[in-house]
Amino acid sequence: MDGSAKEIVIENAGDRVEIHPMTRKTRFGVALFVALLVISSSAGCSKKAPEATKNPAVQEIKVTVKGEYSPDRIVVKKGRPVRLLFYREDDSECSAQVVIPDLNVKQDLALKKDTTVTFVPEKEGEFTFACGMDMMKGKLVVEK
Repeated sequence: MDGSAKEIVIENAGDRVEIHPMTRKTRFGVALFVALLVISSSAGCSKKAPEATKNPAVQEIKVTVKGEYSPDRIVVKKGRPVRLLFYREDDSECSAQVVIPDLNVKQDLALKKDTTVTFVPEKEGEFTFACGMDMMKGKLVVEK
């Protein structure tokens, strides 16, 4: 090499290491990789309501009850069976029952155990679910 500005030469104790600048093709590849990495990591950061499992037979979602419902917004598909697994950590009387009036659901919740609530949503829309005292609330979104 002739020592031009495009070449970097480092000599260390008699060893000669040559470092060549990146070609346009290499720079494009690196830029493309970084751009895809940024896009994929930012796509995972958006907060969405959990969707039911991808199993076409049953849509299953676990809901923790501890002073509130978590998640408090659930998205399911119309006409497919839904299985909500309520895990009640809160021993207050308020959290002892879940009610979804528009879907005719009313279920007592066991303490420190999963309680299964099953139904098939037949109409689209947003439906409120709440504790028996109507203090803790969440939304069930039924989509086409």
